[in-house]
Amino acid sequence: MTRSLPLALAALAAASLPVLALAQAAPAPATAPAPAAFTLAPLPYAADALEPVIDAQTMTIHHGKHHQAYVDNLNKAVAADPALAGMKLEALVARAGTLPAAIRNNAGGHWNHTFFWETMAPVDKVGAISPALANAIDAQFGSMDKFKAAFKAAGTARFGSGWVWLIVGEDGKLAITSTPNQDNPLMDVAEVKGTPVLGNDVWEHAYYLKHQNRRGDYLDGWWQVVDWGKVSERYAAASS
Repeated sequence: MTRSLPLALAALAAASLPVLALAQAAPAPATAPAPAAFTLAPLPYAADALEPVIDAQTMTIHHGKHHQAYVDNLNKAVAADPALAGMKLEALVARAGTLPAAIRNNAGGHWNHTFFWETMAPVDKVGAISPALANAIDAQFGSMDKFKAAFKAAGTARFGSGWVWLIVGEDGKLAITSTPNQDNPLMDVAEVKGTPVLGNDVWEHAYYLKHQNRRGDYLDGWWQVVDWGKVSERYAAASS
């Protein structure tokens, strides 16, 4: 009996080895990926809500493909530079000229498009312009019609791709300006700096399916979906 005890213990140890090996080989629980620094918010209205001014297919592609790509590429570029971790979008935009092109282009694209979607509303839901903004437009441009003509001229004159803006300038006055690519007037590299209150995307992807090369037609029709209530809120904030 005393001789069989060591044999029994040895057999028990041998039987336990596969179990121990499996336990030791089990992979550690996967670490959840860090949340993306920036995300794409849903459109503030249905994709077809701006019909017939902007068609649903254009809205779906513009938001779900183009804007999403700016967000994705911005997250990749920020993740590659630990010094940018935790920086807000507005901070990246403000110092765009000191940052790599991937940050400048994609931070600008994300900010600009978010601003653009919020500038518009369905035709039956656009707000009214405030007396303060209406008076400022009349004082600076002569009339609303003259303002729209000047805005269109700036938008059609922008060579290639870019944006056209109505801003409150550093002097406190309204001004129309345009920027190339995904730049905007908040950037340190902007030729004319100021706070945007209204902006329109004149990249071809914003209008080509409906208007082809007729950028002027797109700019003319766009006023129907401008939410002057939102624009007036921005003007009040920028003027305070």
